[in-house]
Amino acid sequence: MRVEKSVCINYDKGIHTRVAAAIVKKISDIKKKYNVDVYISAFGKKVPLSSMILIVGLKIKKGDIVSIEVMGENEEIYKAIDEICEFLSQNEIDEIEKDELDNIINQDALTLEQIINSMANAVIAIDVNGKITLVNKAMLNILKCNIVDVLNKDIDEVIPNSILNIVRISKRPRLGIKVKINDATLLGNFTPIIIDNQYKGVLAIFEDISRIEKITDELLQVRQLKEELQVVLDTVQDGICIIDSEGNIRYVNDAYANIVGESKETIINKNILDISPNGVRARVLKTGERVNGEIIKKKNGVTIIANVNPIIVDNQLCGVISVIKDVTEINMLYEKLNMYDDKTKYLQDELMRIRKPNGAFSNFKGYSGKTIEVITAAEKAAKTNFNVLILGESGTGKEIIAEGIHYASNRANGPFVRVNCAAIPENLIESELFGYEKGAFTGAFKRKHGKFELANGGTIFLDEIGDLNINVQAKILRAIQNREIQRIGGEDIVKVDVRIIAATHKDLKTMVKEGKFREDLYYRLDVISINIPPLRERKEDIPCLLEHFINLHKGNKNIKGVDKKVIDALIRYDWPGNVRELENVVERILAFIDEKDFITLDMLPIYINKTDNNINKESNRLIKNVIINEIFEKDEILPWKEYEKIIIEKALKKYGSYNAAAKALGLTHRTVALKAKEYGIEKSIKWISR
Repeated sequence: MRVEKSVCINYDKGIHTRVAAAIVKKISDIKKKYNVDVYISAFGKKVPLSSMILIVGLKIKKGDIVSIEVMGENEEIYKAIDEICEFLSQNEIDEIEKDELDNIINQDALTLEQIINSMANAVIAIDVNGKITLVNKAMLNILKCNIVDVLNKDIDEVIPNSILNIVRISKRPRLGIKVKINDATLLGNFTPIIIDNQYKGVLAIFEDISRIEKITDELLQVRQLKEELQVVLDTVQDGICIIDSEGNIRYVNDAYANIVGESKETIINKNILDISPNGVRARVLKTGERVNGEIIKKKNGVTIIANVNPIIVDNQLCGVISVIKDVTEINMLYEKLNMYDDKTKYLQDELMRIRKPNGAFSNFKGYSGKTIEVITAAEKAAKTNFNVLILGESGTGKEIIAEGIHYASNRANGPFVRVNCAAIPENLIESELFGYEKGAFTGAFKRKHGKFELANGGTIFLDEIGDLNINVQAKILRAIQNREIQRIGGEDIVKVDVRIIAATHKDLKTMVKEGKFREDLYYRLDVISINIPPLRERKEDIPCLLEHFINLHKGNKNIKGVDKKVIDALIRYDWPGNVRELENVVERILAFIDEKDFITLDMLPIYINKTDNNINKESNRLIKNVIINEIFEKDEILPWKEYEKIIIEKALKKYGSYNAAAKALGLTHRTVALKAKEYGIEKSIKWISR
């Protein structure tokens, strides 16, 4: 049942908050008493008479006519509507009820506060004086303050230069304004608060768009990256083709179209399962396994190399990307190179003889075949991480080669630690190599790191390793095998990553047989063996070494040249002290040259100047020895050409090059080369690496 009745509102100030609270209390009692629902209608709006906020929102003034509607199940609705209309038509509220009404108002205000604090949007309000009167939790989080620090504070103290102050002064709303508060980016609506045509302050509601701003920036970056990627794809010389999971070609770059000889428009949207069902792209699309280095010859004569990879996203095959390179011209050049393979090999061998050595070996001077052989072997050793054993007489340059191997290797940035095993007393060598702990012996006041620890990550050069005693050899073997050492007096095992280069002038094989050198250590060191020949076996290097040492030690002296007789005398000498002795001779000459600018024969030491060990006598003795061995010690007499072959082969083996052998035999370089070719000697003698 439903009944409706009009009533005139007689409260002095209309239905304000306190009156609305009284009405809500009265309606609550009537609903319990009569079991009815009550509504009020005014100005075309109908709201429940039990909601204080909605009643106040109607803004009903004194004298306004409102309609009351009551709905219920029985005749009691008539009693209810009469009681309601009588209550609404009175002039004032009973004073006794005021305290109870205040409780209702407070409860309703609490509900409003909870609603505002539950909002995701940030809310803040100021009064006509710019004082903060309202702020919710979302706003406090942005301000990074608590409510006590904010309420009743001037807005400019909390948010300097705030737009709230601008709206407070202008009394005009500002909508959709982007502002920055602390580290948050906000979109704000600022509206004046008008109550009963009276300006009461400003309300601002903010939406935090920081995440949206971040996403926008990321989208801009993605767009820029896409544009950059497009430029890269369009300018790269390799052809790129992208195929979807159905086999349809979705993208090709300009290079791809040029290589296959078709336009991009005719290629895109074709299906590879139709145009090349047995091709490599179709195979990868079916199997999901990459294929690299596939050589394909196209119908237009173009030869390509294709690398085809599956596109996997979230463990799902989404397509295929193919990268092709036109190798037609390379293939033609390769075929031409194959045609001239023998010639190329010959030129490479010749180039190896005259090429400049690796920069790391620039201090090992010389251009003879044997010198190049040593440098080539050292360069190969530098490319590995194996231990190296360098053999050679004192003064031949073993340390220079060791240093070169280190600086040409991938350990070049690590330390290069030199240890002269012969120069350190036997009772100190172990502590020098492996270090000691504090208190290990008298005088050990603090820990000392050994050479192996100092060389960690690099190379240790053990010069004259043949002079080490057996006990130290055992510890070095452990360092090689286990890559670890133990300091004297210590218990801790220290891990080391060290490459060992050892050198000696002694015959280690003989020492192994005599029990003076550990066999297991010998084979650990002799992984790569480099034998440096003495200077008397590479005398072609003497002019180069002479020039090097003059430039190295001349200082401010202006040396313009060297007499040829000096060079001849130096070549005649046997050099028992090898390169070190030659350097010593040059230093002695420069020390006594005074103001002269030309090195002459009289400046040489007497023992070199007076030697009669010249090349011609050496060659005569060589020929004589060969003839004696082959003729007088054998019964059979051979043809002259056989003796000639033996002599040339002997000379080439001894001197290591056509030029040096020719000088020794008193022949020309061309004659020796032709004879060697005639007798097939050059095939049996390896010049560079033996």
